[in-house]
Amino acid sequence: MSAWFLPGLLQLVVAVTAFGPKDYLWPLPQSVNCADTTTYPINQESFKFVGAGPGGQLVPLTQAFQRYRRILFKSPSTARKDVKRSHDSPSDFQLDMLIVEVISADASLTAGTDESYELIVTERNGGHLQATTVYGALRGMETFSQLVLQDESGMHYVTSCLISDKPRFQYRGTLIDTARHFIPLEVLFRHLDAMAYNKFNVLHWHIVDDQSFPYQSYLFPNLSAEGAYDQNHIYTQENVANLIEYAKNLGIRVIPEFDTPGHSHSWMAQRDLLTPCYSHREPNGTYGPINPILESTYTFLASFYKEISDVFPDQYVFLGGDEVNTTCWLSNPDIKKWLKEHRTEDPLALMQYFVTRLTEIVDNIGKDYFVWQDVFDYGVIPHPNTVIGVWKNWEGFRYTDELVKLTAAGYKVVLSACWYLNYFSYGKHWFQYYACDPQNFTGTAAQKELVIGGTAAIWGEYVDGTNLLSRLWPRASLVGERLWSNMNDTTDLVSATTRLHHHRCRMLRRGINAEPIEGPGFCPDVYVPPI
Repeated sequence: MSAWFLPGLLQLVVAVTAFGPKDYLWPLPQSVNCADTTTYPINQESFKFVGAGPGGQLVPLTQAFQRYRRILFKSPSTARKDVKRSHDSPSDFQLDMLIVEVISADASLTAGTDESYELIVTERNGGHLQATTVYGALRGMETFSQLVLQDESGMHYVTSCLISDKPRFQYRGTLIDTARHFIPLEVLFRHLDAMAYNKFNVLHWHIVDDQSFPYQSYLFPNLSAEGAYDQNHIYTQENVANLIEYAKNLGIRVIPEFDTPGHSHSWMAQRDLLTPCYSHREPNGTYGPINPILESTYTFLASFYKEISDVFPDQYVFLGGDEVNTTCWLSNPDIKKWLKEHRTEDPLALMQYFVTRLTEIVDNIGKDYFVWQDVFDYGVIPHPNTVIGVWKNWEGFRYTDELVKLTAAGYKVVLSACWYLNYFSYGKHWFQYYACDPQNFTGTAAQKELVIGGTAAIWGEYVDGTNLLSRLWPRASLVGERLWSNMNDTTDLVSATTRLHHHRCRMLRRGINAEPIEGPGFCPDVYVPPI
């Protein structure tokens, strides 16, 4: 790939006077070499994307060609007022195509998929993008699209640059919660679009919780029939399949979370699954976490997770394990008897038993799994291959201390503790998200390598389809850059503010209702219609 980066660039044509090309890039690539602030004209009528190499005709790529043509060539009414021609072209050169070469014909998308790419745009070489996988090519096409600008006359230009890029972390996720409030499918699709514009690659779908069970199981239809808010607020398996396919064509994996044994009140339709709570030796009519001592529990979970593995093809499933209230367990006479028979009074023995049984079930269907940090904090010893989500960050639960403990024990970790975007405050508060570095904790280099990435999380207590996108974006963009870009190159807040403003305006042009990052200000080329 380095053969493309040839010396002696020829005379370039059009200068961007207001900003340099790096001011438009988000997340910032690992290596950007734009020799000067010059650009080449693009003829909208003749320009084309051309697939090359063994993977040049894969569906994600051919779909991306269509998608980015729509994105790039908009009406002159959306002209970029910050792009001005500095002089007439001294040559007849214009960029007529971007050749996208994909070395591998393998379209599988896994935790280890290579997302690197190299992009060259020069007069000598034209436009050439090369990637090992089709998903690396998608990341490169996003970068290319950010280099294309439009002047007030409607003419498009692309900046001459040499870019070599790859993600800093393999896991770059967003978490959405569709249980507290149902999120319509069309909003989820737009969210996936926004993820692609920011080079995220994992959607952590917290699909059910205490409040509702909107997932439609065909084996256990009563779960959604009785657990959803109503039958207009469910996701059928066809809905899920369409979402997963759409996400894959954007290079995004979908990992579902069915939280157990707590956060499971909406599973009530599965009879005898939840633990009856007692007061004064009598059932009090309430129910606690999933009952861990009944064999029927594991018979059900084996069938349920087998169906989940068929519907969600990703190698991973998120098993939960957080915030388990053991009070109900200890009130139940059958569970107290079980504890006595096992010579313990510690309810965490039930957690160890439940987690062991559940992970055996998931192992048997060939899946790997995530759990929340609570499982480890309870003293449960998860399987060594378990990936652990770190989410707590308050007095007594500093996430940096948790990272030290978990990585010292040899576990892979995904961090979300400093990126809970459902919390909101007035003013310019985004710096706190940008300051978080997943590897900024006391530990060896080997320990820090076990932090495989992070997640921008938005829980649904006060979020639904009306505000999900505006609440998330562009604040999640900060997480995206932190997980993709070199930390040392992205500490300048002045530069970040400029780039994030341009990126927010770009997302608005692309139909993502991203909120302002600071005030006052405006996007000169964007008209936001009144409600």
